[in-house]
Amino acid sequence: MKALVTGISGQAGTYLTQLLSSKGYEIYGIDRRKSDPQIDYRKKAIYEAANVKFVVGDITDPDGMRNLVRTIKPDEIYNLAAMSFVKTSWDIPVSTFDINARAVVHLLEIVRQESPQTRIIQCSTSEMFGKVLEVPQTEKTPFYPRSPYGVSKVAAHYAVVNYRESYNIHASSAIMFNYESKFRGPEFVTRKITLAAARIKLGLQKELRLGNIEAKRDWTHASDTTRAMWMMAQHDNPGDYVICSGETRSIKEFLEIAFSKLDLNYMDYVTIDPEFFRPAEVDLLQGNSRKAHEELGWYPQVSFQELVEEMVRADYDLVKKLET
Repeated sequence: MKALVTGISGQAGTYLTQLLSSKGYEIYGIDRRKSDPQIDYRKKAIYEAANVKFVVGDITDPDGMRNLVRTIKPDEIYNLAAMSFVKTSWDIPVSTFDINARAVVHLLEIVRQESPQTRIIQCSTSEMFGKVLEVPQTEKTPFYPRSPYGVSKVAAHYAVVNYRESYNIHASSAIMFNYESKFRGPEFVTRKITLAAARIKLGLQKELRLGNIEAKRDWTHASDTTRAMWMMAQHDNPGDYVICSGETRSIKEFLEIAFSKLDLNYMDYVTIDPEFFRPAEVDLLQGNSRKAHEELGWYPQVSFQELVEEMVRADYDLVKKLET
């Protein structure tokens, strides 16, 4: 089996690489993003062990992507590439739409024309629900995006549905609620918290500035969510699946666990800064993965507590290795 993975250097791509390698896949990775050099050494061994074949390309270049699909002839394509930082999407809305929506339409069209037997998994997001219209959110909950990022992902999501229904291709969307790990980008609030806690414990930082810590999210470990994507690709019938833990936790709860793991009290170090509030806030996201449970047999295996503590341990070791 051959898999083409866009955005392979992100956290989902890293865990997906491990999973696909364990199942004997020939893996081709494309990613235009330059990863944080501080964490590259932790990923390098994973890519080398999986014998990943890195290919030059750009998800926004339809001619280049067409050549890759023609040459590789992948059995499965996992589209993980995205401009995924919500705050930045307000600054570059047009680029966000080009990467997250227009490129997906190009990819679907390429598969339709060049390789209709290829199965596609699109990484969607709970940010499509935005100002939620019901709790918990399911595959049937109406979307109400609250950012250029969310809007672009809704467009891509419906493109997948349209191509699946119009051309009978095996295209599915994994509606991912927040998924985290030690490989999460440092610009995201969870890694920002665990890195800060580690640096504070080691005497390298005195303060952590955050926005709305009352916001509630449904967090899952990235290893669990990537396993769900693979299971979707193996399923006979394509479709859309909410992938989540089903539990909602606040950023404040994440802070409490992260700092207490290092015998710290977050209230002694956290400052609320209006600069980090979104123009349109998403206050609550909580999903229901019943469809994935029943049709795929998928369930998350890592608890919220285990997730946060794993991230703290990893960042404490990372900071100690690189900065002390």
